Amino acid sequence: MAPTLEFAFRLEVDLAEALDFGNTPAGDRRFIPINGGRAEGPKLNATILPGGGDWNVLREDGVGHVFAKYTIKSDDGVLISVTNEGWIPKFRKRSPGDPEDGAEGKSGMVPEEKWYARTNPRFEVQDGPHNWLNRTLFVGELHKPEIPFHVTIDVYSVE
Repeated sequence: MAPTLEFAFRLEVDLAEALDFGNTPAGDRRFIPINGGRAEGPKLNATILPGGGDWNVLREDGVGHVFAKYTIKSDDGVLISVTNEGWIPKFRKRSPGDPEDGAEGKSGMVPEEKWYARTNPRFEVQDGPHNWLNRTLFVGELHKPEIPFHVTIDVYSVE
């Protein structure tokens, strides 16, 4: 039987201004501190604690690689470690005249219908009511940012 996805919860993550490391051998490296936020949905409700961050890189081919680590605290008081890694294949802002400019339009921004970003959120938690997070495979859909310093990720369990 083919696996299916079931919506688990939405992460609303508040960010600080990015720290820019510049062009490294891996690509344009940035660190984006996480200031807080919420996880809400049918399977989990929690507060995103400040102190984590996203170590991301924009590769020369325009692909963005995200790697975030942070902590959430469930509404019943349990700390949960989060590692969320993923790819944004059409992240690069292209300039007008670029050979692929037709997909992005004259502004150089990737339009919503062309945006594609998926992650693999992984959770680590003590034994107890949220132990199911340790045993479940998840897929995250990272939405195109619409609010400065804020990202939204819908998290689905693979059933």
